Amino acid sequence: MTNKQKIPLAFYRTPTGREPVREWYKAQSKEDRYILGTDLQRVQWQFPIGMPLCRPLGTGLYEVRSTLTNNRIARVLFCLYRGQIVALHAFIKKTKTTPDADLALARKRLKEIEHEKE
Repeated sequence: MTNKQKIPLAFYRTPTGREPVREWYKAQSKEDRYILGTDLQRVQWQFPIGMPLCRPLGTGLYEVRSTLTNNRIARVLFCLYRGQIVALHAFIKKTKTTPDADLALARKRLKEIEHEKE
């Protein structure tokens, strides 16, 4: 049996220094922040972890699936980059499938961090 280590969590940062996922997270209620934080922490300690909490979306993109208060569903889209989990995008899911615009935004941010200057 191997001892797992916690994978650090980082937030995508825009060129102007904003962290949209952190801002979204802070705008949630205390109860919802607790649920989201617990789910993200489980991924940090147990990755790779499967359904129903986490699933791959292809091309290095994953989602954390959280059920919030009032039966709302949240998704945090992330990637693994340089030994970290990087939260790229988060939203409240309102349709059965993940909206193309949300996937496109997460993929755009993934490409941005992959092409950052060292």
